[in-house]
Amino acid sequence: MRIALLGTNFGQAHAAVYAARQDVEVVMFGRDPARTAEIAGRFGHVASTDLDSAFAGDDFDLVDICLPIALHAQTAVRALEAGRHVLVELPLAGDLDDARRVIAARDRADRQVFVDMFERFIPANRVLFETVRDGAYGRLEQLTLHNRTAHLWPGASLGLRALPLEALHSDLDIITRLLGTPTDVAVRALARDADSATVEVSLAFEDTALARTEVSSLMPMSWGARGGWTATFTHGVLDSTGTMGFDGKPTGTLTAHTPDGARELTLPPADQYTALIEHVLACLRGQETNEIPPESTLDALALTLDVHHRVNGPR
Repeated sequence: MRIALLGTNFGQAHAAVYAARQDVEVVMFGRDPARTAEIAGRFGHVASTDLDSAFAGDDFDLVDICLPIALHAQTAVRALEAGRHVLVELPLAGDLDDARRVIAARDRADRQVFVDMFERFIPANRVLFETVRDGAYGRLEQLTLHNRTAHLWPGASLGLRALPLEALHSDLDIITRLLGTPTDVAVRALARDADSATVEVSLAFEDTALARTEVSSLMPMSWGARGGWTATFTHGVLDSTGTMGFDGKPTGTLTAHTPDGARELTLPPADQYTALIEHVLACLRGQETNEIPPESTLDALALTLDVHHRVNGPR
């Protein structure tokens, strides 16, 4: 399978996953010839600065879009019109109209689109989804999530303009998938400077459940990137903690607390980025059904955009 990987910043996370596979050929596209050649060579991929060639002819099966958010939708539509399948970094688009244009282009092209909602593939999160679906601990009453990180990406801003769309979106996806659309949303934010900040969101779901999520880039380098959540049910609590695993070595624990005591649940040693890309390739081979189609992200995108506009003002 031939893949056009667009972008040399977060594209490096995808490049590392592809490099470990023997069943793909990857061309990595970037603007700067020297930087693109260095990064692509580091992972054993071909380098190119000729972006148009990613959409010409029949050279590629999949276009993997790791470009700035403002380019996500238009690049996805272009790839679909060229007959490619598409994997696009989150969020799908910077507004709902553009997101719907991608869906319409997908339908016209009869190709698959995948949105990189990687948190759906974290093993502890998959247990949470299954627990809510099966009702193993009763009804979900309260869910709190947190993601706190140092500045692990040189040159990348993690300030108020970036955090909602690039970091908080994943947690809001988990919340909306489990609890639906909130009836009340409260947002607070604090900026240390233009590139470091924290955002907290509290949500209510009629009289049935409460949720809260926090994302922060105020941490020192020694902290790394850590996250977790606590899910309170009518008959028990699940508590998850873990590191993000940007080095391909994520860690995680999941503990169940019930009236009978506490026990740690066994989690598979899965890297969420590897698991997501494996899922994409399996779908393209007809072996699995797409779990991350664009329409499945619209509720979370609408909520994320609401938070973004509250923090940063209207578009």
